This record gives sequence, C-alpha cells and structure tokens, in this order.
Amino acid sequence: MAAAQGKTNWFAIWISAAVVVVLVVLGGLVVFLNNQATAPGAAPETAGIVNGETGAISFGEGETTIDTYVDFMCPICGDFESAYGAALQDAAANDEITLNIHPISILDQASQGTEFSSRAASSMYCVAAEAPDAALDYFNLLFENQPEEGSAGLTDEQLVGFAEQAGAGAAADCINDGTYMKYAVDQVANTPADPETGRVGTPTVAIDGERISNADIQTRFAEILG
Repeated sequence: MAAAQGKTNWFAIWISAAVVVVLVVLGGLVVFLNNQATAPGAAPETAGIVNGETGAISFGEGETTIDTYVDFMCPICGDFESAYGAALQDAAANDEITLNIHPISILDQASQGTEFSSRAASSMYCVAAEAPDAALDYFNLLFENQPEEGSAGLTDEQLVGFAEQAGAGAAADCINDGTYMKYAVDQVANTPADPETGRVGTPTVAIDGERISNADIQTRFAEILG
C-alpha cells in the first residue's frame, strides 16, 4: 500500500502541464489582440503628398500653411467646402498657400453601422497614395455627392466609382479593403481641439499651426486669400 502511494502520478502532472501551456498561450493571445487593437493604423506608404505622421494630404508650396480637418459625412464640412474649397485649392495651385487636408473619422455612429466616415476617409488616403494627381478631384466628388448625416452613406462600390471618375482607378483594391480605416480614426488624436470647449469637431481650421475659431475663419481667409 505504501509503495502504491509513493508512485508518481504522471497523468496528473501532464494534465497540469497542459493546462499551464494552454493558459500561457491564451494569455499571449489576449496580449497580442490588445496590442493589435491599440496599435496605430498603417500610414499610407508614399513619399508624395501624404504626410504619414500628421495625416496631412498636401497641395501647394506657399509660405502660409492652412490645415483643414474634415469628415466626409459632416454637413457643416460640406458647407465649408462650398464656401471656401475652390478658393483654397486655387491658392494652393498658385503656391500662394500650402493646403493640408486631413480626412478624419468622427461620425461613424451617424451612418447606420456602415462606418461611412472611416471608409470615406480611408478611400481619400487610398487615392492620395495611389493616384495623387487625382486626389483633389476625388475630394471634391465626395463632397459633391455627400450623403446626409444619419444615412447609410456611400457604398464601397460607389466610392470606387467616384475614384474611377476622378482618374484614380488604381485605388480600387485599397478602397475595397478599407486599408486606412484605422489610420483615419487615429488622426482624430492629431486634430486640434477647440480652445474654448476642448472638443474636437469638424470642420477644424488651423493657420500656420494655430487653431482658428469658426467665428474667425471668414476674416482670416479674407486676409490671406483676398
């Protein structure tokens, strides 16, 4: 009896070891998934018009720098582009200013679960990376065909269609894959908050790095654009 009690229970040891291994693997998987969830989105791999660090899509080489932060579902952004977009783009084309456009995603919750803001911003980065000469035309098409806030937004097929219309068919796979969706969401952190409320919204305008209040935009643009 004593001899039987002295035998090593290898079965129990192997079961215990297996449980430990499973727990270690599960722990590692949890850490990996958490890291994936919090890791920054992949920036567009281009040496052209996209600044991967700031998220700016740049046009022109003027001394004065104007940064605009827009969400393609934001109706006030649509109004802003109607009022100032053409003048800003003309000034950039003439190198009177450097225009930095920042597509960001803050209104995904207003597109019936389709994440339109992220998909549209991602598509803008796709076009800027794959067909930079078509970027402004595509940008303008998105606002000319802007869906209503609260709607499902445009489908990926429609986004690809507008890209092709702008001459950026090369961006189709990138758009369909949503390559830069997380990157677009991450850019909210780079958007300067309103100095009075501390909130981030769209449209947001900065001139030479200084966040401009909405009340001052018209006056400041008149000084710069004439």
